[in-house]
Amino acid sequence: MRRAWLLCLALVMLGACTADGDRPGVIVLPGMVESIPYDSHDRNSVTGQTLLLPPEGTVPYGFRPFAYGPGVEEAARAGRELANPILVDGAAMESHLRAGQEGYDIFCTVCHGPAGEGDGPIIGRFPNPPSLLGEHALGMADGHIYHVIFHGQGLMPAYNAQIREEERWRIVAYVRSLQRAATATGSAGADEKASAPLASSANAVVEPESVEDPNTVEGGAS
Repeated sequence: MRRAWLLCLALVMLGACTADGDRPGVIVLPGMVESIPYDSHDRNSVTGQTLLLPPEGTVPYGFRPFAYGPGVEEAARAGRELANPILVDGAAMESHLRAGQEGYDIFCTVCHGPAGEGDGPIIGRFPNPPSLLGEHALGMADGHIYHVIFHGQGLMPAYNAQIREEERWRIVAYVRSLQRAATATGSAGADEKASAPLASSANAVVEPESVEDPNTVEGGAS
């Protein structure tokens, strides 16, 4: 008899777990099913206002406070004190660079161009950004470039909300790879030019004086 009662109870409980169209099962905690929602700008009886500022000093999940403010002096200090942490792990450098290239293509190419020459598709609507391959950018420390990504500089806006911390360092590493590639290409071109045979004076052709590409001039918007 006891087993029969247990079987009936089990059947009732299983039936309560099923729902058929507009006929729901048994609701044990109705407050969790039909909670009272508040829109962001509604007032409520608990806190008075639903949308509240976060407590002072709180940091969004996944982000860490950045101890450097905006400005040239803070950028220089970041360059002196910060080092790229992903460069320590040489075994995973290839994957870091792939991720850095992906971030660069999304956020940086539009202004700085695919190779960092300052010839992105937005040129014409805004002043040319400086080349990332020029002497000024080559002389910037990794922490300085990271600071520029975080706070922005000149016409370049801050990207600290769009790009997470590790991704910023990966982009810095990818920019360095672009600089190394450009330096190596420039050195190879100079060697080829030096080793080329000199033309005789009779057959020499006077080339017009070249005009410097404005996209590679340092300065301008960044």
